[in-house]
Amino acid sequence: MPIKSVIVAVLLCLASVLPTIAQEGPTIPQYWDERERLPAPDISALERVRFLTTNDFPPFNYLDEAGRPAGFHVELVRLICAELDISDICQIQVIPWDELEEALGARRGEAVIAGLAVTAETRDRLAFTRSYLRFPARFIVQRGSPLTEPLHQSVADRRVGVLEGSAHEAMLRDYFGAARPVTYSRQSWMMRDLREGRIDAVFGDGMRLSFWLADAAAENCCRFAGGPYLSAEFLGLGLAIATRREDEPLARAFDYALREISVSGRFAELYLRHFPIGFY
Repeated sequence: MPIKSVIVAVLLCLASVLPTIAQEGPTIPQYWDERERLPAPDISALERVRFLTTNDFPPFNYLDEAGRPAGFHVELVRLICAELDISDICQIQVIPWDELEEALGARRGEAVIAGLAVTAETRDRLAFTRSYLRFPARFIVQRGSPLTEPLHQSVADRRVGVLEGSAHEAMLRDYFGAARPVTYSRQSWMMRDLREGRIDAVFGDGMRLSFWLADAAAENCCRFAGGPYLSAEFLGLGLAIATRREDEPLARAFDYALREISVSGRFAELYLRHFPIGFY
């Protein structure tokens, strides 16, 4: 890809995730224009709003020590229900991943909040909210590394670790064609080589890399460099809440709530509580 095209793509990515708090603090992903006004929904006729989720994807969905649903998604549901003033009819039910869409279609719930992929195929069957969280690709480097923006220049001829066959490998080769990809079949091997200086950087999922940076295994060796980099083509559209197609007004009601939660700062609080090393 020509350098000009890379610059344009990166600027477009960054424009969608401007920070909402002070520059020195963590960067909070912001997907809503504060000037946008969405119509307040009327969902007073609903007798129940049951959200279906799973329990096997921490920190988004898991069971706490008492066996109750917990995590980012559970807390986001509570914020949505409070914003829409429907907390008294809101429910959360945990079911296996492969039963989510079938249960929604059978009216065992009104919405799925578990990371169903937003694709042309699923849009034919389901209605989705706008994305409330997207997963950027990030570079991480050793703390003393000179690599910094513009990374399409500074990674030229640098050995960059990436998982073999992943969307991040394809994105690295397309966006950063001058880098020298070093592919790995296991993330643990890749992170070891970065920590020990055998490669210059790692390119991968920002969320997973943030967890590694916070883990003792990282030995406080490394940091994020540049980014974040978003790409619908390579990384998808992120997380959204799904409803049945005929219940699209409910999805739009959730959009209203998600915007209000975001612009009020409550989403930022939720994000930092679950991702203390932000991946933006």
